[in-house]
Amino acid sequence: MKKIILSIMILSITSLAFSQQVVTKYMDRYEDDETFTKVSVSSKMFSLFTEMEGNSEDEKEFLDVISKLKGMKVVASEKVSNPKALYSEANNDVSKAGYEELMTVKDAEENVKISIKEKDGIIEELILVAGGKEKFAMVSLYGIIDLKQVSKLASMMRMSELKYLKNLEGND
Repeated sequence: MKKIILSIMILSITSLAFSQQVVTKYMDRYEDDETFTKVSVSSKMFSLFTEMEGNSEDEKEFLDVISKLKGMKVVASEKVSNPKALYSEANNDVSKAGYEELMTVKDAEENVKISIKEKDGIIEELILVAGGKEKFAMVSLYGIIDLKQVSKLASMMRMSELKYLKNLEGND
């Protein structure tokens, strides 16, 4: 029985590590490219926030949301030579890694796809891929994710890449 439990734990850890590799691949690829912004927020940073006390309801809600997150990674650029190809490649990588598509938005300015990795009804990771005329962004949030709370977090953080999460508020 111990071997089965250990095997399940190892597979879960390996699966989560592989998931995060999708965004890490792009962070590594563009590590020395100054046109790309790369952000990695560790679980330690999120845990430091949880030690704070919120004064307002918004602050308390913000702290509640981030207390369940293990990390966040962002790769973004305002000047990509071929954003459509990069967007397609990134979405192909996300799909191959076993993410389930939640939402796609396409308009004249940009294309956005939001996908999740879920286990036992709990969202463990959310990946947003966006591509515009010259722009590209890939955002990964991982931990225990509540879509309604994450959309509020996106609003509070004022991250333009996450603005489409507001559309998920009505979904459970």
